[in-house]
Amino acid sequence: MAAQKTIIGRNVKVDFGRRAVNVPAKVDTGADGSSVWASNIRVDKDGVLKFSLFGKGSPYYNGKVFRRTDYSVAMVKSASGHEIIKYRTHFTIILAGKKIKALFSLSDRAVHNFPVLIGRRTLSGKFLVDVSMNEVRNQKKSQTIRLNKELAKNPHKFYKKYHKPKDT
Repeated sequence: MAAQKTIIGRNVKVDFGRRAVNVPAKVDTGADGSSVWASNIRVDKDGVLKFSLFGKGSPYYNGKVFRRTDYSVAMVKSASGHEIIKYRTHFTIILAGKKIKALFSLSDRAVHNFPVLIGRRTLSGKFLVDVSMNEVRNQKKSQTIRLNKELAKNPHKFYKKYHKPKDT
C-alpha cells in the first residue's frame, strides 16, 4: 500500500536544520525545481562552491559560509525570457514535519515575497497541495491594503508621493 501523503498549503515554513528555522516558503506546483535565496555565491580555485544562505536584508541571514564540493549547474530561463546559469546543491530540510533531502538552485530572491520556493520535484510523491491552506501571512497583502486606503484618502497626494519626481 502506498504511503499516506501529507497535505500542505500554498505556503509553508521550512527548517534548514539549526541554521535557519521557520523560513517562509512558497509552494509552486508550476515550478519544476526548488530555489533558496543565497548570496556571495562563488567557486574558489579548488572548485569548492561557497555561499551564504539568504542575504543581509533577511532576518534569516547569519553570514555563515557554506562550502560544497557536491554541486551542479543548470541553465534556467527567467520569467523575462533570459537564460542564466544557476548553481544547485542538496539540503536536508524539514517540511511539514518530514525530513527530506532536496535539490535547490541558489539564487538572489531578495525581491521575492518568499526566500524559498518549493517546486514539483521536492513535492512529488510526498505531499499534496491544498491551495486554500497557508501557514505564512502574506506581508505584501497587508501592504497593498494600506496603500489602497492611502490612495482612497487623496489620490493626487498619493500620486505625488509615490510616482511624481520630487523637485530638487
